[in-house]
Amino acid sequence: MSFSGLELSAVEFEQGEWDLNVSLKLPSGTLNGLIGASGAGKSTLLSLIAGFQIVQSGTIKFNDETITRLPPSKRPISILFQEHNLFSHLTAFQNVLLGINPSLKVTDITEQEVYSALDQVGLKSKEHRNPKNLSGGERQRVAIARTLVMKRPVLLLDEPFTALGPALRSEMLNLVKDLSLEKGLTVLMVSHTPEDLAGFAENSAFMDQGRIIYFKPTRELLDGKNLPEITRYLKFEENQQ
Repeated sequence: MSFSGLELSAVEFEQGEWDLNVSLKLPSGTLNGLIGASGAGKSTLLSLIAGFQIVQSGTIKFNDETITRLPPSKRPISILFQEHNLFSHLTAFQNVLLGINPSLKVTDITEQEVYSALDQVGLKSKEHRNPKNLSGGERQRVAIARTLVMKRPVLLLDEPFTALGPALRSEMLNLVKDLSLEKGLTVLMVSHTPEDLAGFAENSAFMDQGRIIYFKPTRELLDGKNLPEITRYLKFEENQQ
């Protein structure tokens, strides 16, 4: 039976004595979260999905098409990191254009797409500024715009807004949520801040020692009732604040 969305089946990866083994289904167009202690394998999982690390066994599919061995550039996936990875010598316009054409060749169509993406993230009047002349939130908006012009149906978020203050982080999360829902993206976001997931993701997974232990509605997961691993994790996070 066909499945619409991102599907991981017995995806395995070993690194020394540590190993990852994950099966997970994310229906098309859904917003999903991923939590777990440091070292649980969250960033490694995103790297495997994106193709930056190689799956040793198992399969990754999107809309029933196997993408396990495709290079990152050929996968229907974009990823947003905590480090926005903008080029300091390029303008906001050029940094976004890279998502369409690495050679920075401008056509009428690409110019329109870049301006539209910058407008969608609230940077319509700042397209000619370099990253050093933008605030931290504005730099993240440029990175978001770049993912938009790539037009890939899966978006991975690896704690992209952790360095921002609470108000700005909430603003960025709401922006990504609105844009993702508008464009029907399938999203998986890693976060160490449970309250961020509560307002963003419909469902969330809890990862421990390279395994997905739970995958439930986010509020049910974060409630932690009868889920001892979640209770321990949430108490640990509270003590770190």
